[in-house]
Amino acid sequence: MNSPPPSESGFEQICFGLNRATDERSLSFFLRLFSRDELLNALPSRLADEEISGLVEYLTGLLRRHLTEKEYHELFLGDYGHHH
Repeated sequence: MNSPPPSESGFEQICFGLNRATDERSLSFFLRLFSRDELLNALPSRLADEEISGLVEYLTGLLRRHLTEKEYHELFLGDYGHHH
């Protein structure tokens, strides 16, 4: 299930390049905005096939590089009963 939509005033707090902590908070908020149902209902049909496959490959690569298999199943898939 999606996180609740961010507050309307929060997007002004997105700022990259100041310091790592601010970048991390900004990225988290940016991704919450990106995952809003309204945007996800509008954007995919507008993407070219290459954009879809490139985005999936990029995001899958990030998950592979930075998550263990257990974390992948729990954090990404929400599968807390997965056994390796």
